[in-house]
Amino acid sequence: MLIQRKIGLRIKELREKQSLKQEQLAWQASVDRTYMNYVENGKRNITVKNLEKIVKDGLKMSLSDFFNDSIFNEETT
Repeated sequence: MLIQRKIGLRIKELREKQSLKQEQLAWQASVDRTYMNYVENGKRNITVKNLEKIVKDGLKMSLSDFFNDSIFNEETT
């Protein structure tokens, strides 16, 4: 699985755990809702800057906690 897809799945998982809609997370992270949709579905490469905004400002967590998940331990193709 591509790293961009893993990141998207992780963002979606955490967003749903926090009962946030895409629109809410996008607003909190100051990114476009359409962009958020593309990222969650692995259709857009995410920049480090936007990843940091989504994780820290939107999901209220550190990048290290974000990447501390078994999905990132799988082989990346």
